[in-house]
Amino acid sequence: MARFVFLRRRLLRGRRPIWTLWLAVLPLLLSGCAVSEKHTVPPAQVRPALEATADQLIAQYNQQARAVRSINAGVEVVPVAGSSYSGVIEEYHDVRGFILAQKPAHIRMIGQAPVVAKNVFDMVSDGETFRIFIPPKNKFITGPAAFERPAKKPIENLRPQHLLDALFWPELEPGKTVLFEEFNAEPARYYVLTLLRGSATLEIARKIWFDRTDLSITRVQLYGPGGRLVSEIRYADWQPAADVRYPRHIWLERPHDDYRLEVRITRLQLNEEIAAERFRLEPPPGVELVRMGEGDAAEKP
Repeated sequence: MARFVFLRRRLLRGRRPIWTLWLAVLPLLLSGCAVSEKHTVPPAQVRPALEATADQLIAQYNQQARAVRSINAGVEVVPVAGSSYSGVIEEYHDVRGFILAQKPAHIRMIGQAPVVAKNVFDMVSDGETFRIFIPPKNKFITGPAAFERPAKKPIENLRPQHLLDALFWPELEPGKTVLFEEFNAEPARYYVLTLLRGSATLEIARKIWFDRTDLSITRVQLYGPGGRLVSEIRYADWQPAADVRYPRHIWLERPHDDYRLEVRITRLQLNEEIAAERFRLEPPPGVELVRMGEGDAAEKP
């Protein structure tokens, strides 16, 4: 069982003695100073917050992590201005495509231009190597999946395995230290599980946010060494599929890689076996080949 520590956090918390509050308010009343208008949410629109323990939330998270083994989805990809993906598909308002993913580490994502269904990008990863083909630029990028050094050209920062982090979750292992807290940002209320790593020096590895209106997972944050925020992933519109609930709306942001991507799932099949050849991607003849991790030199086969 995971060890956990309960923390409680609320915005604008802190209690002051009543006489201190009167001293602060009285000059305003006497001078007739204007007080800023406060906007509140009508009580009918505020849903009651559900209660849960840390153990219950950990069990719920692990159950979801175990339940999803493969994904076959039709998607709409919405680029965000200034991001690497918008550099690839900047001439299109949106891109429709497909995502294939299978545990432990296989993923393929194909993006197509609207109407003509012409491929805009095609990328795969097996956890060891990534491959990305960008037909409009006649460019094929490949390299080790662990290669993370930012490239001079933002387009070369694309990594399909980053999306895999948003689709599949690792389980919280027994014995790990997990902090448990409440976080209130009225009218929203959350539970937050914070997974720590390390022994002598503890660091944040992952934060998991639960919306207390229904205890669905609404946000996952991944951290690297030194508290560096690696990925910010948000989830919405959870719906049932194959006896499992899965989000239909995913936002992925990689702040240090210029990644900002919105994915809307329009069709979803879970836990079906996906043939290995569907994850194969080879460079076409005559394409510009960029090998990341080898001096960033470009070659032509």
